[in-house]
Amino acid sequence: MSTESAGRRPPQNKPHILLIAVDQMRADALSLLGHPVVRTPYLDQLGQRGTVFTNAYSATPTCVPARVALFTGQSQERHGRYGYREGVPFSAAHGESVATVLGDGGYQTQAIGKMHVFPERSRIGFDNVVLHDGFLHFGRRHGNRNLEAGDDYLAWLHRQPGHSQSDHVDHGAGCNSQVARPWDKSEALHPTTWTVTEAIDFLRRRDTTAPFFLYLSFHRPHAPYDPPQWLLEQYLDAEHPEQVLGDWVEGLSEHLTEGEVEGEFTRHPDDVRRRVRAGYWGLITQIDFQINRLMEALSDYGLMEDTAVVFVSDHGDMMGDHHMWRKSVGYDGSAKIPMIVALPPSQHHGRGQFRTEVAELRDVMPTILDIAGVEIPDTVDGRSLLPLVHHEDAPWRSHIHGEHTLQRFGMWQANHWVTDGHAKFMWFSGDGMEQFFDLESDPQEERNLIDDPAHSDDVALWRGRLIETLTDREEGFVADGALVAGRDVQTESSRVHQVIENWYAI
Repeated sequence: MSTESAGRRPPQNKPHILLIAVDQMRADALSLLGHPVVRTPYLDQLGQRGTVFTNAYSATPTCVPARVALFTGQSQERHGRYGYREGVPFSAAHGESVATVLGDGGYQTQAIGKMHVFPERSRIGFDNVVLHDGFLHFGRRHGNRNLEAGDDYLAWLHRQPGHSQSDHVDHGAGCNSQVARPWDKSEALHPTTWTVTEAIDFLRRRDTTAPFFLYLSFHRPHAPYDPPQWLLEQYLDAEHPEQVLGDWVEGLSEHLTEGEVEGEFTRHPDDVRRRVRAGYWGLITQIDFQINRLMEALSDYGLMEDTAVVFVSDHGDMMGDHHMWRKSVGYDGSAKIPMIVALPPSQHHGRGQFRTEVAELRDVMPTILDIAGVEIPDTVDGRSLLPLVHHEDAPWRSHIHGEHTLQRFGMWQANHWVTDGHAKFMWFSGDGMEQFFDLESDPQEERNLIDDPAHSDDVALWRGRLIETLTDREEGFVADGALVAGRDVQTESSRVHQVIENWYAI
């Protein structure tokens, strides 16, 4: 059957595209952006030949809904996933995936690493998936599943001499825990190294008659914080900055726990925080080195000059700021992400520039399709970043709306925010708490200006933007032009709930 009769158009000098996604990496964890401790020389190099978006956000900052936005180019209002919930079929996110569209455009599409979709082996449009999702909570805890069937890394590990019974959690560090220890096996067996080993193997055996789209997704620096020994030692010995604590944290002390190992709002001793940060930074530098290994492979195969590279994270990690850990809140540690777009070196567009316009994960898919010269589907409501890369004077969005919906109240309740990367208004829908931050003068969000008379006009403007966004939401967050606290919340829209019910009824 010909390419045309199969519904795929032959490529016409299209660039190869490499999308590198990491899990839970903060936006500020790049030495290119002046981080005082972590070192990322090869990501810095990528940024120096590309465009760095310094105000990029994840509008739903946990793994599952963030990846729906990444794969579909849709906002949470459109894809309907407001919070974290596993076991929801990917088909509940409407629209074509980036892999489907590129495949129809003549690309060979390959995914390696973390997908975090359900069912786990769903290809969501990719020609092939080599999978490592990490701990696989849903797979481990529902129905005595064969973990090897859902984890290609684990199956590979079992084939290595002396590791037929090994697990990637043998060292005991939990996948959401605030503990750190060195990786307990050879560095060549670390999931980060394995991910790039598989990518290099793909480059070796790819179809050389077609351009490729490679989605390379690292599970780290998500916990467990288990870098190789040398990296943990490097950052344990470094001088760490003071802990970030906002003037508003004390008012939330009733929700604060003490030393909870998987806590989300918990106070840890200095030595624990120091060790966790060292582990986290060590994993980032390990990824950085492995990215250089992949770039060397691209060069060896003669592909570097024709390959566009996009680097992004699904969300950040609070890393102890304000005694908070992990993600799912709208503070910058959780919701702000690194984002780099580097076009093929031969094009020389946007080399070493920084753009401050507010970007979001849903912009990645239309950007990639724009790079490929493929038509962007109507289901996408993100925007291509290429006009900004090319310095074109095009109108841009004034702000984005982010949210994360959880069923429990307390500190970790459902929260909404609106921001342009320069100011931010936050609203917690359980008890109605509001916060306003001037991110230009207070990038660490240490001073809540919600009751500052000097900022009353700014607060009113930004509160109005959130009210406009939430008007007509099915939860009833807005009534008579005002925000209404205490409404029941859900992790998906009613439309998605219906799709879920239909799927499980089959």
